[in-house]
Amino acid sequence: MLRGIDPVLNAELIHALMLMGHGDQLVLCDVNHPAQTIARHTTYGKLIDVSGCGLERVAEAVLKLFPLDTFIEAPVKRMQVVGNPDGQAPIFSAMQKVIDEAEERVVQMEALERFAFYEAAKKSFAIVRTSDPGPYGCFIFSKGVI
Repeated sequence: MLRGIDPVLNAELIHALMLMGHGDQLVLCDVNHPAQTIARHTTYGKLIDVSGCGLERVAEAVLKLFPLDTFIEAPVKRMQVVGNPDGQAPIFSAMQKVIDEAEERVVQMEALERFAFYEAAKKSFAIVRTSDPGPYGCFIFSKGVI
């Protein structure tokens, strides 16, 4: 164990975060997301599992180390509710709160249609699967600079 590092962050996740640069993207997802399949297409090339932990808790831990991009309008993307693009799932507001608190500002979140989200996820640096049961717990974070 190391001081000052949230114990939710395992060694593989910290390693991936350290490898990422400005503009690289990190996907945090629930257990329903086809994470293993999509992870093969990412820069990292394999899935990072954070077992026993929900999305909000993992996001809170990651965002202590991971600055969001301030050079783009919406540094966070989420999946739209299928069949209802304006629909809201409880996880959307819960994650918005975690993100805004971590950044100490209101952060814009863009909604992507399901298959557009999958394509964007394939272009990400890495996929992190949590134990969150979902649904719609799929988010893409764009890394900024310190």
